[in-house]
Amino acid sequence: MTWTVAGINFAHFHMGDQLGNVVDNPDTELVAICDEDPERATLSLETTAEQFDLDDEQVYRDHERCLEENDVDLVVTCPVPTEHADWVEHLAEYDVHVQLEKPFATSVEDCERAMAAMEDSAGELAINWPLAWYPTHRTTKRLVEEGRIGEVIEVHYYDGNRGGQRFTEVEYGDEGEMHFMGDLEGGGPIENVEPRQRDEQAWWHDPDSGGGSLHDYLGYGTTFGTWFRGGDLPISVTANTFVPDHMDVDTHCIAVAKYEEGLSKFESRWGTFTDPWIDQPQPKCGFVLVGTEGTISCYDYEETVRVQDEDHPEGYEVEVDDLAPPKQGPIQYMVDRMETEEPVEFGPLRPDLCRDAQRIADAAVESAERGEEVFL
Repeated sequence: MTWTVAGINFAHFHMGDQLGNVVDNPDTELVAICDEDPERATLSLETTAEQFDLDDEQVYRDHERCLEENDVDLVVTCPVPTEHADWVEHLAEYDVHVQLEKPFATSVEDCERAMAAMEDSAGELAINWPLAWYPTHRTTKRLVEEGRIGEVIEVHYYDGNRGGQRFTEVEYGDEGEMHFMGDLEGGGPIENVEPRQRDEQAWWHDPDSGGGSLHDYLGYGTTFGTWFRGGDLPISVTANTFVPDHMDVDTHCIAVAKYEEGLSKFESRWGTFTDPWIDQPQPKCGFVLVGTEGTISCYDYEETVRVQDEDHPEGYEVEVDDLAPPKQGPIQYMVDRMETEEPVEFGPLRPDLCRDAQRIADAAVESAERGEEVFL
């Protein structure tokens, strides 16, 4: 059976990667694309249609028409973060499965709105965090579950990129890869570059739209940290953010979470020296886990993870696992869910786990605003 997919809402440029996954999957067909707000989109609808050889009648500016005129099984959607619940509610009315690009939302209340909407729908909801498909982090979860480092008592997370000044528009490369238009070569944080007029208008720099490093990256840390810890949540969070004079959103957030066993740290950064998908910056982007019987470091894009345990205090490298179907990518996983009629059970994609992790992010926002410790 071939499952039909529509891409609706192009605010986040991750849409291009996800539609590429749809086209590359032998069990899915891209039947339509739709975006209602080209001023906020960071990926062109017209360029996407050309990239994937779509006809004019497959391109829409109205999501209702798109879903009424096509028999769609799965919708991939990438709205601005503060509108995630709104769009899940819109799509739930059509009983489609929904793959929502990260973060789940910008508040627990919005997470619960989205979950409630899908409870009344025939479809399943999954939240796609790209880190879920990195072999380093999947290998780390396996090692944790095997008890390689005992009980996880600390999670140290740092991740980000060179900066949001390039996020105005993204284009397709010659081989279908995505890259920022007018990107700067070399190293150095782009946050130091004064934004152009259109940059200032982009939703990435609008606090009311969910712009800034905290909403962009902190959720990776809180979601995967909660996953690594088996669902445990902290008692409280203390956070601070840095907002440059020429911007309205933060470019750096450090959140310290207090658990029963001690402290963990979640740090988001627009302004790393290099983009980690090109060259890993220092600090490296990824995670360090401390357990009762050892430690693991797992960094984005690397081919090994490093483990210390009681028998190997000097540490040793573990080659990352080869990811196996149906968990090699989000589209493949959603096809499996549709074929088996099973719910979304894979940790980082589960709405309930993502909602619980959002409690940490919400507390970080509140703590940074109030300048004090916030209890969950």
